[in-house]
Amino acid sequence: QVQVVESGGGLVQAGGSLRLSCAASGTFFSLNDMGWYRQAPGNQREERELVATITRGGRTNYADSVKGRFLISRDNAKNTVFLQMNSLKPEDTAVYYCTFRARPRRDWNENDYWGQGTQVTVSS
Repeated sequence: QVQVVESGGGLVQAGGSLRLSCAASGTFFSLNDMGWYRQAPGNQREERELVATITRGGRTNYADSVKGRFLISRDNAKNTVFLQMNSLKPEDTAVYYCTFRARPRRDWNENDYWGQGTQVTVSS
């Protein structure tokens, strides 16, 4: 069974930094794309915004709103993805969700897995 464990959220002043971590644990055949989404206060699940993604080979993609401020990275040996968030703004306040795509067994389809979410609050 695949599990997702997030950590690193919190309260920070505008201009500050936070680092989020997400570890995928359990048994799976392959772990592919990993990334972060966020859900702003008052938004529904279907309004989650893509923040950043990273492929197993290290190719990254960022939302325009975080380019130049956030950095996504991963440690394939530890099945972990990180999000370094710098120059934080009040509008970055949201619940941040880790997600990744994995194939549980060789002959199974890929599934998308989500973490429980971690709160990031940026005060002005």
